[in-house]
Amino acid sequence: MFDFLRKKITGWLGKKEKQENKKSKKEGKEGKKSEQKESKRKITKTSLPAQISSVKKQKTASAQDLSATPEEIPIEQEPTQQEEQPKENFFTRLVKRIATSKLTSEQFDEIFMELELTLLENNVALEAVDKIRERLAAQLVGKETRKADAVDFVLNALKESVLSLLIEPPNLLEKIKNSDKPYTILFFGINGTGKTTSIAKIAHLLQKNNLSCVLAAADTFRAASIEQLKTHADRLKVPIIASRYGADPASVAFDAIAYAKKNHIKAVLIDTAGRMYTKENLLKEMGKIVRISSPDLKFFVGESITGNDAIDQARTFNDSIGIDGIILTKADIDEKAGTILSVSHVTGKPIYFLGTGQGYNDLTPFTKEAVLKNLGLE
Repeated sequence: MFDFLRKKITGWLGKKEKQENKKSKKEGKEGKKSEQKESKRKITKTSLPAQISSVKKQKTASAQDLSATPEEIPIEQEPTQQEEQPKENFFTRLVKRIATSKLTSEQFDEIFMELELTLLENNVALEAVDKIRERLAAQLVGKETRKADAVDFVLNALKESVLSLLIEPPNLLEKIKNSDKPYTILFFGINGTGKTTSIAKIAHLLQKNNLSCVLAAADTFRAASIEQLKTHADRLKVPIIASRYGADPASVAFDAIAYAKKNHIKAVLIDTAGRMYTKENLLKEMGKIVRISSPDLKFFVGESITGNDAIDQARTFNDSIGIDGIILTKADIDEKAGTILSVSHVTGKPIYFLGTGQGYNDLTPFTKEAVLKNLGLE
């Protein structure tokens, strides 16, 4: 899911290895060219009669041309191509600079521009880019190191800069286990981001860890939303509290919490109607659900592939009703991954899970180590 930056970083780190292998590759190419030339000579020998026949038809042909042996017939030479020298990039220029002299702020800003453009083009928020610049500059500007240690020095600085964007989430399962009352989780976001499917995945995760739950169908607005959640409840064999379409969603949440208390159920998972983050009246309605249910955790659910739009959604929901954590869906098809690198930093809240498919098991707990590994920094 972090292909864009991983390819960049592995490219930066792979330059030295490529250069070391250049000689052997060149020798291999020369051997291949020699074989191709030999093959052309063989073809020339076998097709000599046809060549002579063609030459006879030309009035300018001379006896000397017709009497030439196959070896003497000119063979078209392949143009020699000058091998392109690898261009210096962000990483190699940083390594070279700190291995030879102290890096100045002006030099760093000039060198950082390549990485900055790469991040912005791949949906990393400007605030997140500025944070990476700030942390990276603090660790590299004015520093000088031995040439042998320069690569590791810059690489570790880059790791720290990326980690500064991310917030490690608390252990959700432990929080639910240790709660002395039903642990209430409210899910919200705009239409079509995968809230209902994410609820089903969380319910399945709780089941695998022997934690009971009840679902609350508080999306009483969208057509077929209640039936969709009921289908998941039936498949997972978990109870569900629902009402009619048009009913007060806050009352559905209240009834589900009461049911959980009465039946000693550990968690309440509340679905809500998708709300456009630009509609203030809909956000106020969500505020009522929050007041009535007093959730222990408010999850914003957004699509990783929508980039800066998902970041704006999370920011607006956080400013309006407050969020405690984030679930990013469709992370398995997100090649840019800018949202993953940005949304925690912009909201100050952790990503708890990444949705990586449509199955109940396709929910990946978010960890900093996994991000570094997928970026090629581990």
